[in-house]
Amino acid sequence: MNTAVTGTAQAGGTKSRRRGKRVVIVLVVLAGLLVGADFAAATYAEHTVSQKAREQLGLSQDPAVTIHGFPFATQALAGEYGHISLSADGVGVQQLRDLSVRADLHDVDAPLSDLTSGNVSDIAIGRLTGEITLKASDIAGVAPLTNIDDLSIEPSSKAYVLHGEGVDDERAAQIDDDGDDSSEGVRLSGKVDVAGERIEIFAFAMIELEGTTIRITPHRLQFGNDQETTVVPDEVQQALLPNFEADINAGEMPFTVTPTAIRVESGSLTLHGEARDVTFAGVASAFGG
Repeated sequence: MNTAVTGTAQAGGTKSRRRGKRVVIVLVVLAGLLVGADFAAATYAEHTVSQKAREQLGLSQDPAVTIHGFPFATQALAGEYGHISLSADGVGVQQLRDLSVRADLHDVDAPLSDLTSGNVSDIAIGRLTGEITLKASDIAGVAPLTNIDDLSIEPSSKAYVLHGEGVDDERAAQIDDDGDDSSEGVRLSGKVDVAGERIEIFAFAMIELEGTTIRITPHRLQFGNDQETTVVPDEVQQALLPNFEADINAGEMPFTVTPTAIRVESGSLTLHGEARDVTFAGVASAFGG
């Protein structure tokens, strides 16, 4: 009698555990479906914004768009997004044809109906931070840098640009850490003809933001290569320095961002800026100027 009761109880417990497992499996599958649906909806919205951005910005391919945060559905129903990022390469503005653009859109107000219909022009952006990278190949096309063959760009300290080696370490640190992000030292190099001879020359310059103008001002020249350099005589410097002096108009740059900081890297320079309370249409209008 006791054995039968025990067997019945064990059978009931086994069935209960099986039901519990089935419930867990159903919940896991349901959660997976919901997550999948959320990602699918986010992907659709990103694709819509990307296609419209391509049309309005005149790009050769869709820019990469990422809507951050989970779940997407909560943001979509409220029409409020904390963070959307956008990136594009090969963007052309005036004589510059190969810009790389990165933007982070914060506090975005975009009703779901606008996203689903593709009406993104009136999307409101509370805060926009953007970076625009200019490659050496594009900068080489800005006069009079067109006189320099095989132009390359490398970072240089402000202290070395302004004073060469004639400054001690403490003073050099003060110059380099002046807190001014709107200017940087840069080393430009390339080949030029001097007295009928083809030589490699290095120009140490300051690159500065003045309003919407990127100004390159050379201070010193050196002959040579990366292993050995020679200071250029003053009379030759005066003749060659203007070839490395150039202004680049940043007023037509993408994202209606006023640049406030500049960074020099190997082969490129990057502008950084912020804008507040803009619309997607306003952002797009700056492309292809």
